[in-house]
Amino acid sequence: MTIDILVYEIGSTTTLVNAFDGIDTDTPRFIGQGQAPTSVMEGDVRIGLQSAIDDLAKNLGTDRIDYGIAFATSSAAGGLRMTVHGLVYDMTVKAAQAAALGAGAIIKLATAGKMSDYDIADLRAIKPNLILLAGGTDYGERETAVHNARMIAAADLKAPVIYGGNVQNHHIVKEIFEGTDTPLYITENVYPKLDLLNIEPARKIIHKVFEEHIIKAAGMEHIRDMVMGNIIPTPGAVMECAQLLYNSIGDLAVIDIGGATTDVHSVTAGSDEIAQIQTTPEPFAKRTVEGDLGMYVNAHNLIDMLGKDKLAKELSLDIDSVMASYKPIPETPEQFKLTQRLCLAAGITSATRHAGALRYIYTPRGRQTIAEGKDLSKLKYLVATGGALTRLPERQNILRKIADCNENGMMLYPKPSVLQLLYDNHYIMASLGVLSKQYPEAALNLMKQSLCIN
Repeated sequence: MTIDILVYEIGSTTTLVNAFDGIDTDTPRFIGQGQAPTSVMEGDVRIGLQSAIDDLAKNLGTDRIDYGIAFATSSAAGGLRMTVHGLVYDMTVKAAQAAALGAGAIIKLATAGKMSDYDIADLRAIKPNLILLAGGTDYGERETAVHNARMIAAADLKAPVIYGGNVQNHHIVKEIFEGTDTPLYITENVYPKLDLLNIEPARKIIHKVFEEHIIKAAGMEHIRDMVMGNIIPTPGAVMECAQLLYNSIGDLAVIDIGGATTDVHSVTAGSDEIAQIQTTPEPFAKRTVEGDLGMYVNAHNLIDMLGKDKLAKELSLDIDSVMASYKPIPETPEQFKLTQRLCLAAGITSATRHAGALRYIYTPRGRQTIAEGKDLSKLKYLVATGGALTRLPERQNILRKIADCNENGMMLYPKPSVLQLLYDNHYIMASLGVLSKQYPEAALNLMKQSLCIN
C-alpha cells in the first residue's frame, strides 16, 4: 500500500505513526494510525518506530507500507531539557521561560541575576541540552548577561547557548564564546522593553537547535535521514497547530495529558478588563508543562497528591495491586478506572496552574483587585489531544470537569458550562503541527476533520 505522507511522533513512552493522503488536494485525508512502545531503552528508537509502522499496516489491512515523504516530532530521551538565565525573575527570566516552554522544552533550571559557582554546579548536574541566556532590556543593564556568558563559557558544558538579551551585548557575547566548544546562537531580545515580550524569534531558534540534541537519542540520527524538514519537539508541534487553529476558530486552549507530563497550550489575548489590572505581561501563545503530572511515568505522584487511601476508598480498588501491573496503555477494567481518575486530577491541576488568578491586595485606599498570570477568561474552546483524552471511555466527563473547574470564580478562566469541548479524535494534532510547516492549508483542513467542525 502506498501512502503520500507518514508523520512519526516519537514520544517518551509511545511512538505513533500517522498516515495522510491527498495532501496536495482540496480533500486531504487521514488514513490511519499505528502505535508501539518507544524503544529508547532498547538502544534504538527505530525498533519502536518499525513496530508502530507494522501496527499501522495491520490496522490498514495490508502487509507493506510504502510512502512518499515523512516528517517527525520527538520528545524521546526526556525531550528537550533547557535552562534559562536572566536578570530579574519577573521580567527577563519569565520571558525566557515562556520562549523555551512555547518551543516545547522542559525547563530544568531558571536563575535570576549573576550566576554563582553553585549555579554552574547545578548546570553540570543537569546536563542541559540547550541554554537560553537573557538579561537586560535593549540599551539597559548589560553587566549581568556578560557575567553569565563568561561563567557558562568557562564551564565548557558543550550544550548550545542561545543569547536573547540586551542587543548591545551581541559583540561581546560572541567574543566570549569564540574559541570554545560551545555553539552560540544570537537572537532578538526576549524582553526588549519593560512589559514587552518578544519570544517568537527565540522559539524559532530553539526549534532549529533542537535537532542537535534529539539526534543523540539512540537511533535518532537515522530518523533524521529518513524525514523531510526539521524534527521538532512534540509539544512545540502542538503549539504550532494550536496557533494555526486559532487563526480559524478563535481563542482556545489545548490540553495534552501524556505519559510523563501534562501540557497546556493557550492562544488568547484575554480581556481588556483584566488587562487593566494585570501586574505583568503574558505571552499571547503560552505553554506550561507540568513535569510531575503524567499518566505513567509520574502516576505515583498523582496517587500521592490525591492520597492513596482516599483514592482506594473512592474507587473501591487495591491501588498497590493495580499499580503492580500498570501499563502506559491500560488493559484491565481496574487500570482504566484508575487511569481515568488520575487523568482528571492531572487535567484540573494543570489547568489551574496554567491559568492566572485574581488576587486582593490592601493599600492605603483600601482593598484592590489585581490579576496575576495568563488571562484565559475569553476562551471559546477547550481542545483535548493526547492518548488519554482522545482514547479513554470517560473522556467527555473528564474534559467537562476540567472545563468547569473555575468554581470559585477567582481563576482567569471561563465560568462553568461556558467552554465548548473539542476532541482531537484522530490524535493527530502534533503531526499536523509539523505538517503545517510545509502544508498549512491541508493541516488546518485535517485538524478540523479530526475535531469534527467545519
